[in-house]
Amino acid sequence: MAKPPDEPRATPPRRGAPAQLSLAQAARPEGADVEVAGTIERVTYHEPESGFGVLRVRVPGERELVTVVGTVPDAAAGEGIRAEGRFETDPKWGLQLRAREIALAPPVTRDGIERWLASGAVHGIGPELAKRLVAAFGERVFDVVERAPARLREVEGVGAVRAESIAHSIRAQREVRELMLFLHSHGVGAARAVRIHRRYGRDAIARIRSDPYCLARDVRGIGF
Repeated sequence: MAKPPDEPRATPPRRGAPAQLSLAQAARPEGADVEVAGTIERVTYHEPESGFGVLRVRVPGERELVTVVGTVPDAAAGEGIRAEGRFETDPKWGLQLRAREIALAPPVTRDGIERWLASGAVHGIGPELAKRLVAAFGERVFDVVERAPARLREVEGVGAVRAESIAHSIRAQREVRELMLFLHSHGVGAARAVRIHRRYGRDAIARIRSDPYCLARDVRGIGF
């Protein structure tokens, strides 16, 4: 009879930090907070209004994809993700991480960038155009968008209007990420951050810095 595999063990957490992923330990009712870091493989579900999402994440060292459930303004395949929370076993969907906090990062590899561009996250880009953009600019795609968006017209199928649309969409994604980091540093959770972004859009950070009390006036659930 084959020897059963050793049970995975949790990496001892840093003082004040959640434990690293251990599916076997996390599945127990008394499992501690854990931190999952990896790459989004698939967005199973996302509700833009509330920000609620169900993400399938590839985590280094784990054979199976990990299901992460929580609030996130937007997400797409290929993005990096770091989530903190506790694992629970749903009667219907099985083991999943109920995330208290989710932080996303833009992809940095050619494959990740291509998958993100092709995922529908950027208006006007499908799989074929994503492939051509990465072939033309490699890992410098986002730098080209930021510094020289007119160069997107060097790619077959991209005219002036389409180049501007692509650049605008990618910049909007960046603005959301920056807002999330800004709000998180001030103790505002993801669910409220979604409502703040929906209310103020790209001007959110400037508006909050100039008049912090606008949040209490304009955004439901926030008071001082």
